[in-house]
Amino acid sequence: MAKKRPQTKARQPQLKDGARAAGAEGSVPVVGAREPCPCGSGRRYKACHGRAAAHAVTELVQRPFEGLSGEGDWVALRELVPAATVELTLKEGLPEGVPSVTLATVLPMAWPALRRDDGSVLLGLQNDTASGDISRDLADTLRRALTAPPGTPVEGRRAPADGPRLQDVLDPEGAFEPVVHSGFEFWVPDAENATPEVTASLERANAAAIPTVKLSGVDAAYWCETPDKNHLRWVMPHPEEQLLDALARLHAAGGSSLGEGTRLVGSFRAHGLTVPVWDLPSEVTADDIEKPAAEFAERLAAALATDAPLTADERRARGGLTNRQVTLS
Repeated sequence: MAKKRPQTKARQPQLKDGARAAGAEGSVPVVGAREPCPCGSGRRYKACHGRAAAHAVTELVQRPFEGLSGEGDWVALRELVPAATVELTLKEGLPEGVPSVTLATVLPMAWPALRRDDGSVLLGLQNDTASGDISRDLADTLRRALTAPPGTPVEGRRAPADGPRLQDVLDPEGAFEPVVHSGFEFWVPDAENATPEVTASLERANAAAIPTVKLSGVDAAYWCETPDKNHLRWVMPHPEEQLLDALARLHAAGGSSLGEGTRLVGSFRAHGLTVPVWDLPSEVTADDIEKPAAEFAERLAAALATDAPLTADERRARGGLTNRQVTLS
């Protein structure tokens, strides 16, 4: 049910350890674990400030995109959608010489970010990150990309433990409107005149991209086409236990499908949110599923508002849904 991420044959950038790289921008002092702490306490670094620093960079943030506009779409673009872009709005506005900042699912050579020749910035979302907080790592990459020389990629590193997060950098009132693409031609401004190497890289990435469409009538729902059947994957903001109860009520009552031949088959867990997944017949298009999805949203809202204990049939339905969960992150 999950997507294939595009692969390239080129060497990917190596992550830098911001906590250990001497001279790295924003890094903490390079101190051995058994050496005296720079704060002057007389204690070893690992038993003093080193303990808090290590904990800060390794602690997993379960819901890294919480508080951002379009949280469900952030999750979808991180885990489910092959090719998409979003124009980002910075809280402090665009710096001089940076005409735009664009979030992209994937960048060439799996670069974390790219400053184009015209000064615009592309930020990659689907890269591996060095700490347990995706939001902090992405914000660090974005800030470095804003000041990178035009025409250069930005490599990844571990963000400083006290660095800002996306929630601190992006405008909370800014719209988050993903544009889903059929391929990765957005990598280069003039794909038709690209070099043979770039053309080959595009072809490899495009071959791995599953056709995907964002529904317009409901939030964070994405139709995709696979060889055997189609799917709808819908990132939902509700607390997991409450959502599973509601889905179980609908399933036991025969109201969990999206029409003839469709079936709720399970769900993903991703970045603190739950993503129900439906199998669809291969002939069912994204347009076909718009109305059934809107009708399901109404049924789900009613089920979410119910707090009565689950019946025996509903408990069985819930058990089946729980057994068909897959954790992506």
